Amino acid sequence: MDKSDELEGVYDQYFHDVYIFVLSLSRDEKIAEEITQETFFKALKRIDQFRGDCKMSVWLCQIAKNTYFSYMDGQRRFASLAVQEEEGSINLEQKLIDQTEAMRIHKVLHVLNEPYKEVFMLRLFGELSFDHISQIFGRTESWARVTYHRARLRIQNLLMEDK
Repeated sequence: MDKSDELEGVYDQYFHDVYIFVLSLSRDEKIAEEITQETFFKALKRIDQFRGDCKMSVWLCQIAKNTYFSYMDGQRRFASLAVQEEEGSINLEQKLIDQTEAMRIHKVLHVLNEPYKEVFMLRLFGELSFDHISQIFGRTESWARVTYHRARLRIQNLLMEDK
């Protein structure tokens, strides 16, 4: 069996799982389809980097998650520019307060250690269930819950310290 047959087998075997994972993140079939295709394209380019220290499905879902978040960042930037153009009459003072608070939260998230940062982001921004998070990390659901709650407490403490 040559490498292209092997990769086609990986695609056939894992496409549905990756698609369902991305659909749970995006809640949009078109986006899920696009991100899933992009995931397998990236995986094909990086197949030599797969070390085998986790399941193939976990590796593919990590690529999918990163691809989705990159996609969403681009969408947010585009939407933000469009909104800024429309919102010329927004109270500048309130806008500065909101931006300052958002910056504080992002700074705290930036210094949060792994896996707390990723679990928190998957739960809050990705809206994933604890079960899905546990599958991504190959851990138990209770581990995902505890890790999320510890991350939340750490973020609250860091925000209090930053005042």
